[in-house]
Amino acid sequence: MKYFADYHVHSYYSDDSDCMMENIIKRGISLGLNEIAFTDHVDYGVKTDLNCDYKAYFTEIEKMKEKYGKDIIIKAGIEFGVQKHTLLQFERDYDTYQFDFIILSNHQIDNKEFWNYEYQEGKPQEEYQKNYYQAILDVVKNYKKYSVLGHLDMIKRYDKYGDFPDEKIMEYVELILRQVIADGKGIELNTSSFKYGLKDLMPSKKILNKYFELGGTILTIGSDTHETEHLGDHIEEVKDVLKEIGFKQFCTFEKMQPIFHQL
Repeated sequence: MKYFADYHVHSYYSDDSDCMMENIIKRGISLGLNEIAFTDHVDYGVKTDLNCDYKAYFTEIEKMKEKYGKDIIIKAGIEFGVQKHTLLQFERDYDTYQFDFIILSNHQIDNKEFWNYEYQEGKPQEEYQKNYYQAILDVVKNYKKYSVLGHLDMIKRYDKYGDFPDEKIMEYVELILRQVIADGKGIELNTSSFKYGLKDLMPSKKILNKYFELGGTILTIGSDTHETEHLGDHIEEVKDVLKEIGFKQFCTFEKMQPIFHQL
């Protein structure tokens, strides 16, 4: 029996979503989701009062579990947008709150965002591409309190120059993946690549193949939705791609521990 889970979901506790948590849950039930993990944003260094309100967030998740727990499994995740100079703030949050699941992402360098092209502005494509992967490598070498690395090649969402060959960044990617695997962590397959009209998966098939070749086994799948419309988007479809690569399982999490499910 296939297990249907969306492990990258944003609600109105993220500053870039106005979607009610309850509406997302109702949509998930209607789609036949077995499990959903909310992963709202925290990005220190850039955002202040725009970060997830932990107290309200956990309170509402508990209410939703009481109301809908018989119909769908609801997990309290979070998406940490970590920069090297904000590590201690995330260490504090991890030690304070009881998360089921943590996505470690990189959304900015030197407090300059990628989504609005502030960081990329004035730089050659190769420079900001390589700096992006170097920043991730710097973080995973120094921060260990997470579950999976989110949308590893996300920078391709925000590249006005177009495609940048994987071959030019694979040296960085391999170092990142080796560190992730050595630390007992994983990566995610983020299906927002379909929404953004990208030519490849996120991360790309080449990166997924490299992760498999290196022995990576911890892998989650998430839509990265910020509205009900894309909840569960293409999740079942990409499982076939993972099986073609050689993966046999994907993961959900409980209390930061992976639970494996057959693809």
